[in-house]
Amino acid sequence: MNPISRRQMLIRASAAGVGLAGLPAFLAACGGDDSKSSGSSSGTSTKFTMQAAWVNDAEFTGYFVALTNGYYTDQGLDLNYQSGGPDVIPESTLLAGTSPLALTTPDSTIQAIVNDNAPFVIVGAQYQKNPLGVVSLKKNPINSPADLVGKTLAVPPSNTVSVEAMLSISGVNKADVNIVPYEYDPTPLVKGEIDASVDFTTNVPFTIQQAGEEATSFLMYDYGFTIFNDTVVVTKDALKNNRAEIVKWLRASRMGWDENFKDPSKYPPMFTDTYFKGTGRTIENELYFNNAQMPLIKSDGGIYSMSEEAIAANLEALGAIGIKGTRDMFDTTLLEEI
Repeated sequence: MNPISRRQMLIRASAAGVGLAGLPAFLAACGGDDSKSSGSSSGTSTKFTMQAAWVNDAEFTGYFVALTNGYYTDQGLDLNYQSGGPDVIPESTLLAGTSPLALTTPDSTIQAIVNDNAPFVIVGAQYQKNPLGVVSLKKNPINSPADLVGKTLAVPPSNTVSVEAMLSISGVNKADVNIVPYEYDPTPLVKGEIDASVDFTTNVPFTIQQAGEEATSFLMYDYGFTIFNDTVVVTKDALKNNRAEIVKWLRASRMGWDENFKDPSKYPPMFTDTYFKGTGRTIENELYFNNAQMPLIKSDGGIYSMSEEAIAANLEALGAIGIKGTRDMFDTTLLEEI
C-alpha cells in the first residue's frame, strides 16, 4: 500500500494513555506559545503552533490552503504547522508544551483523560464521520456487516474491538466472521485471499484501483462506530490562556477548508513540490483523497461543528468498546465564536 501508512500511527495513538502518565508536570510550558513575533506592517502577530495527526497528505489540505492564502495571518496568527508521523503521539505534544493544539482521535484522547486524568478538552471535529471502513472488491462486494457472515475480514489489531462492537450493534455474531490480522496492505484482497479489510475509505480504494481492481466500501460509522476523527484537542490550560488564539485558528482553518471544497481538484496540484513532496504518493492519489473526504468533513453546522447528537453518538460508540467518556470532555462554545 502507500509507502507511509496512517494506520501505523493509529496503533500508537490507541495506546497513548500508556505514555501520558506523569507528563502533566510539563503543562507549565504550555504558555510558551504566547510569545510575539513581527507580523505584517500593520502590527504584530501571535505565534501559534498546531500539531497535525499525520504526515502531509490530502487529509490536511485545508490547513495548507489557509497558510497559502494568508488566512492565519489575517487573523493575527503566525502559525507554526507541525506535521505528524509514526513516532508522534499528538496528545504528548500537548502535555509537553510544544503545541497548545493538536489533531487526534477521540478514542485516544478520552482514554488518556479517563486512564491518566489528562487535562484535555475536545473543541472541534474535522471529520464528522470517521473514514475507517470495510473495503472489498466490487466483483465480490461486502455491502454491510451482515454480508460478512461466513467471510474472511482482515482487521488491524488496533481496530479489533471496534469491529467487534460494530458487529454486535449490527446483530452479527463475531464467531460467524473469520477475522484475521491486517498488515495495511491490500494485496491479499486484490489476490482474493481475503474477502474484505478494515482500512481508510478515503485512500485505499485508489490503491486497489492502481492494482487493477475496483473497490467498494462502507463506513463503520454507518453501522455503529459513530466517532469523529481528527478532533481538535487542547489542554485546559491552553483553553484558559490561549482561547482567543484557538478561536482565531478555528476561524482561519474553517476558511481554508471551505475554500478547498469549492473545487477539491484545484489545490492539491499546487502542493506537489511543497507540502506533498516526499510522501511517496502521486497527486492523483491526493486528488482522490481530497474528493473522497469532502462528505465526511462538511457539515450543516460548519466545519468542526459538534452537534449534541453527534457527541452523544461518539460517547455511545466509545462506551461500546469500554472507553467511558462524558459530555464535559467536549467544549462547543469556541465554535460559537467563529
